[in-house]
Amino acid sequence: MSVINVVLADDHVLVRDGIKALLEDQDGIQVIDEASNGLEALEVIKKQKPHLLIVDIRMPEMNGIEVVQKIKEEHINVKTLVLSMHDSEEYVVKAIQAGADGYLLKGASKEEFLKALNSIAGGGKYFTGDVSAIIMNNFVSGNATATAPKIKKKAKDPFNLTKRERQILELVLQLKNNKDIAEELDISKRTAEVHRFNLMKKLEVKNLMELSNKAKEYQLV
Repeated sequence: MSVINVVLADDHVLVRDGIKALLEDQDGIQVIDEASNGLEALEVIKKQKPHLLIVDIRMPEMNGIEVVQKIKEEHINVKTLVLSMHDSEEYVVKAIQAGADGYLLKGASKEEFLKALNSIAGGGKYFTGDVSAIIMNNFVSGNATATAPKIKKKAKDPFNLTKRERQILELVLQLKNNKDIAEELDISKRTAEVHRFNLMKKLEVKNLMELSNKAKEYQLV
């Protein structure tokens, strides 16, 4: 992907202008359109077909989490980064459940913001600091909260995962992207992508939330 085409969705003009100003001098990233509410965001996505949507949570007409969920149902190739001022567990969990590819706080540095964009555009996930801790606590360690579904565990693995697939699973649940997985397992990035795709297909899951829940349910890690 030579240029990452980005759509901004935020009901505050100053926020959108700030993001555009930050990105305008960046090679390989281009803001191609904007939206001021959730419904408008969906219309823009349908029209522009960007690589990535940067979306706020609290917007009129339809909130950002609902937008993410709709995009994952209708535009599976569009990546989503939730950019929010809220670091509450409730918002984070709901964003992951909706299928968000990343969650970043509006107070993040320029460097972290660009790192998140490039990571997500490259097929990875990006969750900043405390957000990663919330995800790990809720979806990996098994410490369920009121917002996370309770899972009944089974001792048997009905999926017959290979040793390599179990390695990939563990690394994905550690929020490693394809590049990190490739480096850790000494394989190519393309091979890591294929293993990850096959793993998700074998477990019949669509996002990190579903993958983690199924891994806990069947004690796969």
